[in-house]
Order: sequence, then structure tokens, then C-alpha cells
Amino acid sequence: MTTAAPITDPKTAAAFRFFTIMAFVVGVGLLILCLEMVFEYVLHWNGEPGNRANPLAWWPMPHGFLYMIYIAATANLGFKVGWSLVKMVLIMLAGCVPFLSFWAERRVAAEVAPRLA
Repeated sequence: MTTAAPITDPKTAAAFRFFTIMAFVVGVGLLILCLEMVFEYVLHWNGEPGNRANPLAWWPMPHGFLYMIYIAATANLGFKVGWSLVKMVLIMLAGCVPFLSFWAERRVAAEVAPRLA
């Protein structure tokens, strides 16, 4: 088994830390978005007469913004550590499936963290 070269660039270490933070934030944000969707589409909390107002109706837009930052963080780290475009896209898509961003972050951490000097 060949080992990848150590990473000594401090910018790569910073990109890795930022990626791990954004993966966690987007993972939690996606769970909150799922809760918002349950309120809206299952419980019909849409604020219409006779229905409760959805307390998380404001959340989809900030979540989308945070997801865009997650995409940028993934691309930034991916280019610095030499991932293929396919791998970067798959990690980016992990932020669209509940709990998958946590798993993807752990896989990335297991790959990148040992290489950081």
C-alpha cells in the first residue's frame, strides 16, 4: 500500500479545518431543513387560517447559502489535496442527504488528517 505525500502547506490545513466545520454546519442545517419540511408538508404549519405558522419557514434560504459555502470549502480542499473532480462532486453531493455529510466528513478526515504535518 502506498502512502500519499505529507501535506506541509498551512493553507491546506486551514482549508481542511474549514471543510470540517462547514460539513458539520451543513449536516446540522440539513437536519433542521428536514424538520422545517415536516412542519410545512406533514403538519401543514403554513400560517394559513386555522393552521399554525411554521417556526422554521425562514430556514431554507440560509441553509442554501451555507450549502454554497460548503461547496466552495470542498472545492478549495479538493484542489489543494489533489482530488479528482468526480470525488469532489460526490463529497459536495453528500451535503444533500441527511447524515451523509457527517459520514463524508469522517472519511475525508481519515484521509487528510494523517497527511497533515
